[in-house]
Amino acid sequence: MTTMTPYRPQVEPGGDGFAQLLHAEWTKFRTVRGWLITLLVAVLVMVGIGLLSAAGTSSGCQQVGGSGPARSGAGCMPTFPLGPGGEPVTDSFYVVHQPLTGDGSITVRVTSLTGQLPPANGPQGPGPVPGDTVPGLMPWSKAGVIIKENLNQGSPYAALMVTGSHGVRMQWNYTGDTPGLAGTVKAGDPRWLRLTRSGDMITGYDSADGTHWTQVGSVTLSGLASTVQAGMFGASPDFTNVTQNFGGGTSQNGGGPTQATAVFDHVTLSGGSPVGQWAGRYVGADNGSGIGSFHQNGGRFTVTGSGDIAPIAEGHGGPADSAQTIHDYLLGTFAALIALVVVAAMFMTAEYRRNLIRVTLAASPRRGRVLAAKAIVIGAVSFVAGLVGAAAAVAIGTAVTHHRGYWEFPVSGSAEARVIIGTAALAAVTAVLALAIGAMVRRSAAAVAIVIVTIVLPYFMAVAAVVPLGVADWLLRITPAAGFAVQGAYPQYAQVTAIYSAMSGYYPLSFLAGLAVLCAWTAAALAGATYLLRRRDA
Repeated sequence: MTTMTPYRPQVEPGGDGFAQLLHAEWTKFRTVRGWLITLLVAVLVMVGIGLLSAAGTSSGCQQVGGSGPARSGAGCMPTFPLGPGGEPVTDSFYVVHQPLTGDGSITVRVTSLTGQLPPANGPQGPGPVPGDTVPGLMPWSKAGVIIKENLNQGSPYAALMVTGSHGVRMQWNYTGDTPGLAGTVKAGDPRWLRLTRSGDMITGYDSADGTHWTQVGSVTLSGLASTVQAGMFGASPDFTNVTQNFGGGTSQNGGGPTQATAVFDHVTLSGGSPVGQWAGRYVGADNGSGIGSFHQNGGRFTVTGSGDIAPIAEGHGGPADSAQTIHDYLLGTFAALIALVVVAAMFMTAEYRRNLIRVTLAASPRRGRVLAAKAIVIGAVSFVAGLVGAAAAVAIGTAVTHHRGYWEFPVSGSAEARVIIGTAALAAVTAVLALAIGAMVRRSAAAVAIVIVTIVLPYFMAVAAVVPLGVADWLLRITPAAGFAVQGAYPQYAQVTAIYSAMSGYYPLSFLAGLAVLCAWTAAALAGATYLLRRRDA
């Protein structure tokens, strides 16, 4: 009887795990020179458009008083006071004040708040007549009590106020805002306001009757000086009726300064300094150009003021509209995405066109794993390309802007890093979406067209104001273009009335919410691609 010994090869079989599949897909990608060149082009396009945006900035202005030769360039750049957080602010208001040393409090009752507006103008009507006003109150007219480190613009403060249409608010350091009692001040329905200081902590209370008090908020103003200014103030922002037009432009109908007048009584200031005489001053208008005054009749104060105490929203600061922003440096993102989409689609469809998909699926029959490996490879390389492009565009754009002496709207280092990384994530997820669509339609041109229609086109329509603002908001909420929210670097302030649109770098969804919408579309596309890949013949 003969015993047969089975043959055992001396060479161990090669691994066929997911890591080997990833390596194989990466090898396919890097060996196609055209795809690598296209990635480089995407980076260069992003950087190039950002550079053009920074280098193409121009502005012109007249000499003070309109006499003398016109100026241009850096000589026309605006200057703004900066708040404690480094943000540009408007800090102009009328205040009736006394020094407060150490801990203490100020309490008042506000019995009325009225105002004056520029006269209404029809589209063809004349402009406002200087000094001519009509009764009216801006929604964010403000009057109340304030504790401010000093009367320099941009210094730390906390204020408790009644407003034209937003009830009682406590605001601090320009960006902070929290609500108190609702409703407006009117005859027989006053508001009591109180601010107390304990070290660096300022606490605000409001009351409808002066007996039952409710805490509105408490904030810490780090490093607050020992002696501060406390008092009553009035402010009313300029009236503007700005509308967004086709093509991204804006038009302004009417406009001009407004004023608010508040009546205070039951005024009590207690603290470490002796009570002296109340003094009135218009903060931010030392040349006397501000609107403001006060009248004291016994314990009753009538305070009139104009201006505002608030942050400046990017793109809504008058001369600040000409400032460069991180959004300007990343304008090339949409063009770079087109190049990445082409590469991502071809990474899948090229195998169908050359009939190599059969070889791929024969080597790895688990088709879902093949799609996952391709998605990881194209997502990774697109993330790197987006990261390099965004970082270079921002760095070079910033350097050019500073070299030319132009003003750049400030953004924190953390926000800048978030935008750059977010742009890289946008590139990666968009590329995976294109890959998934390519797996479903099996045609490069069709896949690229679908992605452009769902991502690039809605973004362009919103930024260029091709559609009304409300429609643009919805396009950036429900389509994959919501992913562009990762480039929103500047906050929207509830206490600042402005057109917050994609044209100015604002998006209707937050950073994470916008990215989540894009990821949801991509996940759905991957699920559809996996299903079809398993059901159809190669």
